[in-house]
Amino acid sequence: MSDNQAATAGSIAYSAPTVVDSKARKALWGSAIGYAMDGFDLLILGFMLRAISADLNLTPAQGASLVTATLIGAVIGGIGFGMLSDRLGRVRVLTWTIVLFAVFTGMCALAQGYWDLLAYRTIAGLGLGGEFGIGMALVAEAWPASKRARASSYVGLGWQLGVLAAAIATPLLLPTIGWRGMFAIGILPAVAAYFIRHSLHEPEVFVARTKDKPKESSLRTLVKDWDTTKLSLGMVILCSVQNFGYYGVMIWLPNYLATRFGFALTQSAVWTSVTIAGMALGIFAFGHIADRIGRRPAFFGYMLGAAVMVVVYSRLVDPIQLLIGGAVMGFFVNGMLGGYGALISELFPTTARATAQNVLFNIGRGVGGFGPVVVGAIAAAYSFELAIGLLATLYVLDIIAMWLLIPERRGAELD
Repeated sequence: MSDNQAATAGSIAYSAPTVVDSKARKALWGSAIGYAMDGFDLLILGFMLRAISADLNLTPAQGASLVTATLIGAVIGGIGFGMLSDRLGRVRVLTWTIVLFAVFTGMCALAQGYWDLLAYRTIAGLGLGGEFGIGMALVAEAWPASKRARASSYVGLGWQLGVLAAAIATPLLLPTIGWRGMFAIGILPAVAAYFIRHSLHEPEVFVARTKDKPKESSLRTLVKDWDTTKLSLGMVILCSVQNFGYYGVMIWLPNYLATRFGFALTQSAVWTSVTIAGMALGIFAFGHIADRIGRRPAFFGYMLGAAVMVVVYSRLVDPIQLLIGGAVMGFFVNGMLGGYGALISELFPTTARATAQNVLFNIGRGVGGFGPVVVGAIAAAYSFELAIGLLATLYVLDIIAMWLLIPERRGAELD
C-alpha cells in the first residue's frame, strides 16, 4: 500500500506519516501520560491492600477482589469506549475515559466499606479500560510504520513510570496521608485530560477512513470471518497470558517479600522498583527489536525468556539474587507490553482499531484480573514459589498461539 493512497469508497485520500512530527510527539505524550496515571493507581492499590483491609475489616479474598473488579470493569469500559472512539474520535473519547477514571479513583477515598469501595473501583476500571486501546490507536496512526513498535513501547513505558512512581511514593506518603489520601491523589489525571483535549489532533488516517460512518459495527468486525476471528482469538490468548503473569506477580510481590523475607514496606518497594525498572528496559528494547527484526521473532524471544525466568525466580532465596532476578524476570514478563499496540493496530482496520485494542487487550486484562486470586489461592494452599513457577506453562501456550494464529506485519501501512 503506497504512502499516498486512495481510501476505500466514500472516504478521502490521506498521506501516511513518514516522519515523527509535532503531532506524533504530542499524541505520544498525551497517551503515555494517561497510561502512567493508570499504572500509578493500580500499583498503589497493591501496596495499600493490607492497610485498606485492616481499616475496613476486609477478608483476603475481598481485598484481592478489588483488583479483580477494577480489571473486569476495564473489560466493559474497553468495549464501550473503544467502539465510541472508532465512531466519535480518538482524542474526545480518550479525554472522557481519563476524567471518569480520575473522578472515581478519587471517590475511593470516601469509601465506608467493602461494597461502595468495590463499586468505585469497578467504575474507575471502566475509564482505565478505555485509555489503553484509544491511546495505542492514536499513536499507531500518528507515527510512521518504520517506528510504530517503538512508539507503542513508549506508551507502554508510561505505565511503568506510573507504577515506579507508585513504588517510590507509597512508602513515603502512605504513613502520612493514609490510604484515603493516596486515592485522593488519583483525581490529578483530570488535569492531564484538559491538556490532552486541547493539544491533540485526530490522525489523518482516522479522519479519512471514517468520513462516512461505517455501517458495520466495529465489534462485529473483530469476528467478521474466520481469518479475522483467528487473529482475534490469537490476540486474546496473548493478552490474557501477558496480564495474568503481570498481575499475578506484581500484586503479590510486595506481600511475598514481606512475609517470606521479613522485608518492611520500604524494602519491598526497593525490590519491586528494581523489577519495574527491568520491565521498563524490556519494553523499551522490545519496540526497537520488533521494528528491526519483526514482531514474531521479538515475541518468541520474550515469551521463552519469561517462561525460563519465572521458574528461576521462584527458586531464589538470597536477597541479592532476588534483586537481580526480579529485574531480569521483569524484562521478559512485561517487556512484551511494548508490542501489543503496534501489532493489534496492524492486524485490524482503522474503523475498528480502537475497538480491537480495547476489547482484545481488556479481555486479556479481565482474565489477568484472576491472576492475583489464583496466585493467592495456590500460595495459601502450597507456596508462592509453586504459584509463580506454574506461570511458566502459560508462556508455552503463548508461544503456540503466536506461532499458529498471528502473522508478521512489520512495516505494514494501516488500512
